[in-house]
Order: sequence, then C-alpha cells, then structure tokens
Amino acid sequence: MKLVLATKNKNKIKEIRNKLSGIDSLELLSLEDFPGAPDVIEDGMSFQENAVKKALAISAFTGLPALADDSGLCVDALDGRPGVFSARYAGENATDAERIIKLLDEMSGKAGRSAKFVCAVSCCLLNNILISVTGECRGLIAERPSGTMGFGYDPVFFLPEYGRTMAEIPLEEKNKISHRAVALEKAAVLLAEIDWTQKP
Repeated sequence: MKLVLATKNKNKIKEIRNKLSGIDSLELLSLEDFPGAPDVIEDGMSFQENAVKKALAISAFTGLPALADDSGLCVDALDGRPGVFSARYAGENATDAERIIKLLDEMSGKAGRSAKFVCAVSCCLLNNILISVTGECRGLIAERPSGTMGFGYDPVFFLPEYGRTMAEIPLEEKNKISHRAVALEKAAVLLAEIDWTQKP
C-alpha cells in the first residue's frame, strides 16, 4: 500500500522512513511525488488539529492515505507558549536565531525553566482519521544557546540526563529520544495493524 508523507522536509522524510521501514508492503511517498499539492495553512488550536488537517488535505488531493505531523515547543513558565505558534513565534519570516532570542528574552527572570517538545502524528484516508498519536520530550530551557546540530529551538533545549542541549547530541541519538521519534514509534505500531487491502 502507498502512504504519502505530507511534507517536503528531507530531514523529516528520512526520520519517518526510518521509523516506518519495518512495516511490510508499505510504500512511502512524499509531496515531491505529487506536484501541485496544496500548502495547508496550520491554523489549528493544537498540534493534533494541524496534523489531522494536513493529512486530510493531502489524502483528499492524492486519493491515498497520508501521514502528517505538527510539532513545537511548550514552555511551562510561559503558559505553554510558543506552542502551535513555535515556527511563527518571532514573526512569519523569522530565523531560528531570532526565535531563540525572543524565547530567551521572555524567559528572562523566570525561575522555572521546564519545557517540552511535543509532536502529533496523524494518518488519514480521505475523510477518515486512521490514527492520531502524540509524543513528548521533556527538558529545560538553557540560559544561552549551545551546539550546532539539530535545528529550531534545539540549541536552548537542555536535556538533564545528557548534560547537553538537543543541538549537542548526535542526530542518531536525537532520533531515538525526540518527540517526533516517540510519536512515530507509536504510529508505526498502529499502522502495522491496519489492513491496507480494505477500502475506506
């Protein structure tokens, strides 16, 4: 059965392929295989809403099952911000560095620095939601950025059990513990149980 990954992000595609590679007879495609696929506006109030919206839209466009994810950073001292606005936290065209500067500015003087990365993964077929799961990775917001690996908020997401930020651990290690890895592992278990020969 063919499953469309609703992303053009090569890093995400690589990670998803790695996590779902154990499912027999499942052929993974990406949006690069479907020119003209719509850009889905992520205006949901939760990561799950955005993931479902993207999966439904891409499934409707391709006529095939589609898998989508949405993720972001939730900081306890900021009442869960930036949350679903993580990518737009410092403006639509802000860089990772600018988003980190804004985050650290808002965290100035905060005693508690606990935070979590959250990822929602959904798989839809036409109008049906086949699966919808979430994964989390907890840590602390560092006082300053450190590390050059990873992307987004990784340089200020400190992992106490490693004594390093997410941007200071190898990608292979990150892909075992990250919020996306946790969500994809849950998704893989559920996807493996689906009878892909059945019509929706």
